[in-house]
Amino acid sequence: MVDSAIWDQEIAVPESVISFVDDNVAEKLPTGSSITSISPHGASYWTRTARIQTHDADGNAVSYFLKVSQSDVGRGMMHGEFHSMSALYTSMPFLVPRPIASGSYAKDADISFSLSAFHNMVNADHIPDARTLAPLLADLHKTSVSPSGKFGFHMPTYQGRLPQDTTECETWESSFSRGIARFFELEEEAQGPDDEMAMLRKAVMERVIPRLLRPLETGGRKVVPRLVHGDLWDGNASVNVETGLPIVFDACCSYAHHEYELAPWRPTRHKIGKEYVEEYLKHFPASDPVEDFDDRNALYCVRFNLCSSALYPGNLYFRNM
Repeated sequence: MVDSAIWDQEIAVPESVISFVDDNVAEKLPTGSSITSISPHGASYWTRTARIQTHDADGNAVSYFLKVSQSDVGRGMMHGEFHSMSALYTSMPFLVPRPIASGSYAKDADISFSLSAFHNMVNADHIPDARTLAPLLADLHKTSVSPSGKFGFHMPTYQGRLPQDTTECETWESSFSRGIARFFELEEEAQGPDDEMAMLRKAVMERVIPRLLRPLETGGRKVVPRLVHGDLWDGNASVNVETGLPIVFDACCSYAHHEYELAPWRPTRHKIGKEYVEEYLKHFPASDPVEDFDDRNALYCVRFNLCSSALYPGNLYFRNM
């Protein structure tokens, strides 16, 4: 079991930053908006989140969702998420809340925000059904390909509070290698050096990645870089109360191998699991060589477990998995 203390840490961002609507946030609201209230809403491990309630120019009640962080890291988080959600919204607007803006507070430039449309979602204990979520993601991956033909993203994106290496690369092997190398480094910074981890890193970088990823792009085969959410576990997916459709958020996008999206569905600690993988593969089959699919999925999952370990210094649960 995951130590519950992992999830109970105090948020580093002061709650006071969502006790008022900053002028720079207010400027991003539609002309004629009248703000009636702001209150804490939702849960986040790394940021403060709030609901802004307004009346529009015609007197209709309209709400917005505000996410706030601080420092240079927080600025990167907010901008990266805004651009990620914008990319997803452009491709599949009913799957994500409409992104509106990101920026810094007028009152304090060290405070950054991301503003989006507000949606009522079902209770956090409920997640989208596999038969609804999986085909939508498959459609997203099929239709949203890299405009440059390269893997990566045009700007850094953050998984939690950690920056991903989104350097644009010509091959999936080089892109994934850069990404997982970054998280090996961040994990060591968080948990300290370890001989077994050093051996694992050497084996993954020198043997496992070439063995599992190189065949995807040799022998006439090719991986198309496709837009992925980047951190799609059950904490980042819900159901829109108004439409009954899945809705996803907290994206850290990149253009990647479409199978990469399925990595967070492997750990048994997550509610979105094997059933979702099986349903997804009905709509977007595994790449050739198909017989390597499960091993690739395990490799991609190592990258996510490294991130989880790096996020919680001093807690070795994820390192010892």
